[in-house]
Amino acid sequence: MSDILLQLLPHVLAALLYAALGIHFWQTRWRESKQPRLTLPMQPWERAAIFGALVAQGIGLYSGLFSAGGMRFSFSFALSLMLWLAVLIYWLESFRARMDGLQPMVLPLAALAALAPALFPQLREVANANAWGFQLHFLTAMLAYSLFTLSALHAVFMGFAERKLHQRAVTRSLTSLPPILTMEALLFRMILVAFCLLTAALVSGVMFSEAIFGKAMVLDHKTLFAFASWGIFAALLVGRRVYGWRGRVALRWTLAGFMVLFLAYIGSRFVAEVLLGRL
Repeated sequence: MSDILLQLLPHVLAALLYAALGIHFWQTRWRESKQPRLTLPMQPWERAAIFGALVAQGIGLYSGLFSAGGMRFSFSFALSLMLWLAVLIYWLESFRARMDGLQPMVLPLAALAALAPALFPQLREVANANAWGFQLHFLTAMLAYSLFTLSALHAVFMGFAERKLHQRAVTRSLTSLPPILTMEALLFRMILVAFCLLTAALVSGVMFSEAIFGKAMVLDHKTLFAFASWGIFAALLVGRRVYGWRGRVALRWTLAGFMVLFLAYIGSRFVAEVLLGRL
């Protein structure tokens, strides 16, 4: 019993840190007050606290995934790993751009994702985890998932900011966000990198499927959703390049592509593992 509690402790600790930081950033960046609406840059201790939460969550993820000598995985750990990578990317990006106004939405989601392995601790063994083809496929897929998660959050932020600007409602949360053009440039930069990673994940899955899983690629719902998402993001990037898509059109395509990609693995594993009880 004590071993189980020790394994769950990093996940719970990370969730509490993320939640506390989310409340802090909401109070200092978004909550309306009578004080002047001044931009408050991210403080060194705030970066250090986020890094501490990342370390705690990383320890929990590594212990759960690799402590048994091989590799184990589940939808809860996939969700937690996605948000861990997303927060890490945001944390690194904060050194070159203003991200403090975006944290009140990112960190609460990270808190829920960090808690998922503690609520759903079931894991299943992953076959052929030592094969380099599988490792390439797994790494590129998880990085793509994480970047697309950030892109979807970014799209929500931009929609929120644009609606406030159209309403001419200058709130503290709006002044805390980066400029719209900066957010848009970052959004498409993340989408382009994530699209390249997703392409690599799909190609590696097709090329090494037989070597890794012992059978040729099967066109199941997971594969179809993944390729459908790839097509949506490809159309978005082409539309941006050729037709100059931006604003609400780009945001809708981004959210649509993310939802399809989310259903490709996380959604299907949730149904199989939690609703149907199959690992």
